[in-house]
Amino acid sequence: MTYEILKTEGRAKRARMHTVHGVIETPVFMNVGTAAAIKGGISSPELKDLHCQVELCNTYHLHVRPGDELIKKLGGLRSFMNWDGPILTDSGGFQVFSLAQLRRIKEEGVTFHSHVDGRKIFMGPEQSMQIQSNLGSTIAMAFDECPDSKAERSYVEASVDRTTRWLLRCKEEMARLNALPDTVNREQLLFGINQGGIYDDIRIRHAEEISGMDLDGYAVGGLAVGETHEEMYHVLDEVVPHLPRNKPTYLMGVGTPANILEGVERGIDFFDCVYPSRNGRHGHVYTDSGHLNLFNAQYELDPRPIDENCSCPACRNHSRAYIRHLLKANEMLGLRLCVIHNLWYYNRLMEEIRTALEENRFSAFKKEKLEGFAEHPMHNQVMTRGGKH
Repeated sequence: MTYEILKTEGRAKRARMHTVHGVIETPVFMNVGTAAAIKGGISSPELKDLHCQVELCNTYHLHVRPGDELIKKLGGLRSFMNWDGPILTDSGGFQVFSLAQLRRIKEEGVTFHSHVDGRKIFMGPEQSMQIQSNLGSTIAMAFDECPDSKAERSYVEASVDRTTRWLLRCKEEMARLNALPDTVNREQLLFGINQGGIYDDIRIRHAEEISGMDLDGYAVGGLAVGETHEEMYHVLDEVVPHLPRNKPTYLMGVGTPANILEGVERGIDFFDCVYPSRNGRHGHVYTDSGHLNLFNAQYELDPRPIDENCSCPACRNHSRAYIRHLLKANEMLGLRLCVIHNLWYYNRLMEEIRTALEENRFSAFKKEKLEGFAEHPMHNQVMTRGGKH
């Protein structure tokens, strides 16, 4: 892997990351395909047409169903889902947080009860790396615990220390797995995750500790789980300067348009969020002049596309009135068209951000976009990652 910074504007970076599965132009929004598919019926070839660069899949969910060993037998995740680009896999660590009623944490790892059939599952750093190795993703995330952002300081300190110990075990296990002859992707990369809730000193100490491990990239986790967006931006202001600038940085589970712009300004390369697909499935679509709820009666006779300035397949071929009819009639095509439009909007936004950075006008671009969003509160809402599951 090589990571080259092409342009900077303040802390914002326009970079290029070369991986064994292709080049990633950053800043980038990863389209979330939790169970190896985008919710909304979008196929891998269609994702290419929507300008998706990286798909994000979930270790825990694929381990539960259909099983990572089955996927390995079929050539790994990229072969399984017919996706020829890079893939990032979650470690399963977020389920430690989201399945709080179904898990027990120990130093060795975490015991879960499957949300599908209730069976007991154990996952620690080694198991997470083994599952991700079987999946053969481009980038594997280290196994961590995501404590509640409002958790007691003593709990967060203990949790972060354990996450650091788990990271060392992840690094050792990945090195072992990448050396095996039957490993799906022997060039698999490892990103570590910074935790610490909203405690600046814990966050900074942890960032400095993991920065010394010379990982392939670094993520800021444990945000958009209950804190305000002002608190989230403050954490980024404090933490990102303590992560290696010459490595990619990933803000996990955060990605409204406003969040992305603020994150880019603070030095973030990678984003992911279920927001565009989840909202699309409920008839909410994005435009630069605000979001539309296509269920509203005002669009019943509206012959215009979702966005007259958009060239996505939905806008090229269908009217607001027709898509509203599909949604009201519970026709799957309606939600599919909304998801298509929203993913196009997000991926196109990232292209515009990269161009603005290349042309040294990102600050002005960000100001213009945020002013347009200001009248439309949905753009500024902080996404909670619970929708990913």
